[in-house]
Amino acid sequence: MRAPVDTVAMRGPNVATLLAVLLTLAACGTAPPKPASSNVPLPSGGKVKVPVRQDPTLPALPAAGSGRGGYYKDDGPGDNPPANLRDVPDAEVRNEPYSTRSNRPYVVFGKTYTPITDNEPFKQKGTGTWYGKKFHGQRTSSGEIYDMYKMTAAHPTLPIPSYARVTSIDSGEQVIVRINDRGPFHATRVIDVSYTAALKLGFLGKGSHQVVVERLLPADIDAILAARAAPKPVPSVVAISIDTPVETGAVVQPEVSTQMLPVDATVAMPAPAALASGFYLQLGAYSRADNAETGRSRLAPYAAALGTLGVVQAGNLFRLYGGPFSSRADAARAAANLPESTGIKPIVIQR
Repeated sequence: MRAPVDTVAMRGPNVATLLAVLLTLAACGTAPPKPASSNVPLPSGGKVKVPVRQDPTLPALPAAGSGRGGYYKDDGPGDNPPANLRDVPDAEVRNEPYSTRSNRPYVVFGKTYTPITDNEPFKQKGTGTWYGKKFHGQRTSSGEIYDMYKMTAAHPTLPIPSYARVTSIDSGEQVIVRINDRGPFHATRVIDVSYTAALKLGFLGKGSHQVVVERLLPADIDAILAARAAPKPVPSVVAISIDTPVETGAVVQPEVSTQMLPVDATVAMPAPAALASGFYLQLGAYSRADNAETGRSRLAPYAAALGTLGVVQAGNLFRLYGGPFSSRADAARAAANLPESTGIKPIVIQR
């Protein structure tokens, strides 16, 4: 609380004091002009604050509270975003226990939401939006402090804490975010990502994009962590014909996995002679060539979107690839559009 101003009683006229007061008043009349304001006057007499952008590569957005951005209330971009936000890595995944307090059923606007607490796959398509300055520095549903410049997101029902891969259908870009908050509570929206996640997905300026949200299960996270920790040997890779016949009546053995490592980053792989330069989707890995051929046949109806389907042998595994694609974004977009019913989680591979 501000302290009260002390008063001093006048004890008779003081010429020196009066002269000092007159000189002070004269000086105030010739005070220097105020520095130029960064606010832009409007015809109505109001002012709109011009956002300060240290990084010129960031989209130019109306300031929070300006009424010109279509933001929720006074939400919007920060005044001084950090540099090099496009280089911020995806959320650092790890398996950790779910919060008991943050995963109880709750009610918002008369609707009951029941958070997911099982280990079942979850994939959702809809509108993704972002949230920023209004919530920056506030406590999230997980108890963590929201930082709009980190790779986090809010979802109505995904476990807290957990991780999700978000793919922009428009741009083809993908990110991995940490789910640490609840929202959005709007019938047409499926996820609210942070300012930086929206920047990397390509919809910071537009405000929203159609996205695919895919939950990373504990097994997916284990696979990502194992891949990061494993040495990177260069295996002997030889091409085999995709027309290798399958023995009649042969028993199809269980495949090693049709859900290999999730897309964590573009992975540089050895270049088999049968694959031209470009980006590919790894669609499965099998212990037997005939099972790989069966997988190729099963995906033949989607060849128009997946490109040429081919099988190459890498060590003891037979890997099924689709492509090539001219860019990682094109490959990611094809992966996002692969029907969920196939049960396949493609990996983006760069030759």
